[in-house]
Amino acid sequence: MKFLIVFVALFAIALAAPRPEVEIVRNDSDVGPESYNYAVATSDGTEHNESGQLKNIGSEDEAIVVRGSYTWVDEETGQQFTVTYVADENGFQPQGAHLPVAPVA
Repeated sequence: MKFLIVFVALFAIALAAPRPEVEIVRNDSDVGPESYNYAVATSDGTEHNESGQLKNIGSEDEAIVVRGSYTWVDEETGQQFTVTYVADENGFQPQGAHLPVAPVA
């Protein structure tokens, strides 16, 4: 019985061991008064790129249009996933091979 308790405790400690730390390998940004761009990448394969641009500047319809993508690697399968998106006056519009597609009306 003592062996089982010790074994379970050691197993729990092994599962709780910290994962290797993720490092930022790229962090670029360019922010201006009417637009911005940034890109971030980490050592685990995660990336995020985005750009934004004001449109209809100075009008009642002034809005920002954002385009970008983010990528990550699933820890269990090693599969890479990417989502590209546009966010504008029509809302957030993501696309990705792994995302469900709404049926055509």
